[in-house]
Amino acid sequence: MLQDGSYEPQPGDIIFFDWDSPGVGQDGNPDHVGIVEKVEDGVVYTIEGNSDDACRQNRYPGGYFEIYGFGTPEY
Repeated sequence: MLQDGSYEPQPGDIIFFDWDSPGVGQDGNPDHVGIVEKVEDGVVYTIEGNSDDACRQNRYPGGYFEIYGFGTPEY
């Protein structure tokens, strides 16, 4: 199920991003995905492939404008 950016993600959720491209802005379509590792103190920690050509942990403040939404798989 797809949740919007106001949803508080849980570990294992899929996070979708709509990157803000210079001169284009956000187009309302996801451009990138990651996996939510954890949420602490309003910060979303993710594991993402193809992040500066590597697989790495990233972090975003809750409500970050480029977060398109979250997928909540039925595990």
